[in-house]
Amino acid sequence: MKIVLASRNPGKIVELRRILDEFRADVPPDGRPPDFEVVGLEEFPNAPDVPETALTFAGNALLKARATAAHTGLPAISDDSGLCVDALNGMPGVLSARWSGRFGSGAPDKDRANLHLVLDQLSDVAPEDRGAHFICVAALVLPEGEEHTVEGRMDGRIIEAPRGDGGFGYDPIFVADGDTRTSAELTADEKDAISHRGKALRALARLLPGLKAD
Repeated sequence: MKIVLASRNPGKIVELRRILDEFRADVPPDGRPPDFEVVGLEEFPNAPDVPETALTFAGNALLKARATAAHTGLPAISDDSGLCVDALNGMPGVLSARWSGRFGSGAPDKDRANLHLVLDQLSDVAPEDRGAHFICVAALVLPEGEEHTVEGRMDGRIIEAPRGDGGFGYDPIFVADGDTRTSAELTADEKDAISHRGKALRALARLLPGLKAD
């Protein structure tokens, strides 16, 4: 069965494939492991680009998954996630990807601008007051209209300067509770095990065996 991830981000596609491969190892009672092929929007060049205009993570995830399922006629998965900083009253939140406005022409520039803006805003905040968490809401929408949403959360804190070359977004300045390394210093497997997106996508993956392949 083909499932469309409503994203053109190759990193997200690789991450979902890793998580589904892990889930596929858990053979269900009938002895038939689920057989899924994950594809991204690059296979559907005319798929619409859906603006994230909702005010919640769930709303944005559903907007993208609904549009993708309607366009492709296939089950669609989408997610929306963000960083919520205690000292910033839960912001950037749903604005995480565009916190610094329309700076730069590419994702790396935007990531750096967003990250450094958060650091600047926290420059006078004591280490003990730099608590934060990542939230991810993942949505599954079937072509006939059935919808599911699940949420994952990772708690931690914001450090004073970026560390690590892995991950993306705010990973270089976020340290999860119980660890001393930033998310950008973790291996892919380590990050999947504790991350907000990993938790949400694993929960969503457990809904997939009930789907019927054509």
